[in-house]
Amino acid sequence: MGAGHHHHIYRPGDTVVHRLPPQCKLPAVLGFAVVVVATPREMFAAFAGYALILAGVAAAARVPPWFVLRRMAVELPFVVFALALPVIGLGERVSFAGMSLSLEGLWAAWNILVKATLGVVASILLAATTEPRMLLLGAQRLRVPPLLVQIAMFMLRYMDVILDEMRRMRIARESRGFTARDVRHIPVIARSAGALFIRSYERGERVHLAMLSRGYGGSMPMISDLSASWRQWMLAGLLPVLALLVLGVL
Repeated sequence: MGAGHHHHIYRPGDTVVHRLPPQCKLPAVLGFAVVVVATPREMFAAFAGYALILAGVAAAARVPPWFVLRRMAVELPFVVFALALPVIGLGERVSFAGMSLSLEGLWAAWNILVKATLGVVASILLAATTEPRMLLLGAQRLRVPPLLVQIAMFMLRYMDVILDEMRRMRIARESRGFTARDVRHIPVIARSAGALFIRSYERGERVHLAMLSRGYGGSMPMISDLSASWRQWMLAGLLPVLALLVLGVL
C-alpha cells in the first residue's frame, strides 16, 4: 500500500544501509536512542562520539548533511522549550550577555537539546533509508500488534488523498473570492474542516466495503520478502553496540 506515493523524507539509494531489512533497523535505532537517553548529561565526549557514529551512518547511506538539516525542523518545539529553561529555571544563577540565567536550567536545556537532536537525526536517517511502507512491514515482522500496523498503513496510504482534498477545497474557496485574513473568517475554515471530516469518513467507509468485497479478513497479505540473515542483524546491531562502547570508554 502506498507504493505509488512519493514521500519526501525517503531518499532512494542502493547502499548497505538501504538494503538492511526494516525489522533490523528499527530495533537498532531504538537501542541507540535508549543509550543516548541513558547517558549522563555531563558526558560531553560521549555525545560527540554519538554524533560521529551518526555521521558515519549518513556517509555510508550517502545522505548529505543538507538533507538531514532541512528535516530537523520537527525539533523546533524542543528547541523553544529548551531555550526557555535557563530563563525560567530556579536555583543558582549565572550572568551571560547581561542576562541572569539558571545554572540548572542551562544543564536541563543542554540535556534536552543534545539528546533530542541525536534522536531526531537517527530517526531521519532511518526514514531516509527505508520506505514508509517497509517500515510498517518491518514493525509487523517484529510482532507489533497487527491492528496498530494496519491503522498506520491506511493513514500513510490516504494521507495524500486527504491533503489533495484539502487543496481542492482551498482552491474552490479562493475561486469564489474567499481569502482568510482575520478571526472573522474562522467560521468558514471551521465549516471546511467539518466537511473534510465527513468526506474522509465517507471515503473510509467506501474503501472498507470495497476491501471486504475483495476478501479482506482483518490482515493485509505479506507480499514482500523481509527475511533477514544473521549478518544483517549483526550489521544493524553495530549502531547500538558502538554507542554502548562509546558510553563505556568515555
